[in-house]
Amino acid sequence: MKKIRVVVVDDSALVRSLLAGIINRQPDMECVGAAHDPLIAREMIRELNPDVITLDIEMPRMDGIDFLGRLMRLRPMPVVMISTLTERGAEVTMKALELGAVDFVSKPRMGVADGINELSSQIVEKIRIAASAHIRRIVAQVNKTSTPQAQPAAMLGGLQGRVSTEKLVFIGASTGGTEAIKEVLMPLPADFPAIVITQHMPPGFTTSFAARLNNLCRIAVREAEYGERILPGHAYLAPGGKQFRIDRSGANYVAVVEDGEPVNRHKPSVEVLFRSGAKVAGRNAFGIMLTGMGNDGARAMREMKDAGSYNIVQDEASCVVFGMPKEAIAHGAADEVLPLKDIAAALMTKLNATADRFRV
Repeated sequence: MKKIRVVVVDDSALVRSLLAGIINRQPDMECVGAAHDPLIAREMIRELNPDVITLDIEMPRMDGIDFLGRLMRLRPMPVVMISTLTERGAEVTMKALELGAVDFVSKPRMGVADGINELSSQIVEKIRIAASAHIRRIVAQVNKTSTPQAQPAAMLGGLQGRVSTEKLVFIGASTGGTEAIKEVLMPLPADFPAIVITQHMPPGFTTSFAARLNNLCRIAVREAEYGERILPGHAYLAPGGKQFRIDRSGANYVAVVEDGEPVNRHKPSVEVLFRSGAKVAGRNAFGIMLTGMGNDGARAMREMKDAGSYNIVQDEASCVVFGMPKEAIAHGAADEVLPLKDIAAALMTKLNATADRFRV
């Protein structure tokens, strides 16, 4: 069996040793090198040709973000970031994902040795996922010089009143999902029907992610809060470490955010959100399954379809990881399978057609 070859880049000798030990204990991977700064790492990558690198953010001579940007331009390869869980760390991690990092691990600020050892299963899982990720597609997006073209609000002519308040879009994503969600949301007009989103992400990072999307999009994007009304022109993101679903309060949709158990090992879980869509929204729901590892949400997306929703699934070629979309397709949950770049337009077209049927 060919082992996954990993280079560890971190300015802490302790962290390098811990990560190398975790990697070398796995039967399917090996740490072939460890560098304490990006300039040494650059030469090591040229010499050793690894399959994956783990990359710290704050390092001497060149920080991890600068190095990542250069790496993805000149020699694109799978990268797993090592991020300290701070407000700045969360913001920088979002930038790293935008530049093409596959995923990240939250490095503890205190008790580093015990903390990293406790994260060992998460670290090796993310290295395995990164080794199979579609990196060329990520780089193509990063190198775009312009943002996606926003569709004019006129495309949704007639989506007013009753329809816009009842229709609800559900989005689920995991690995690679931060950039995929951005590409779906950015073209949408400010009066678009309400959107609810679960992206697999730990506590402390969803606040920065929501703020970043809110600055980029015409619709308002925020973390969901318990009991708030779900309104058109807004997208609501599941807070990291919480379960998020929707419910009805009279004629209105409301957010339910709670400290429930993990579902499919995830918290937040796409399964939880999509199942509530099947139960509460039914024929008024639209489901979108984006890139991600595993099968979270696949069964519930089929439940949505059986309840009358219209579902769009991202295709394999445009996914970073074709796990969750593949499982959704296998469960018969997809009405359309589309490249990421076409999903927003397809959704708007479908909503417009739905509005025509209700228009009086």
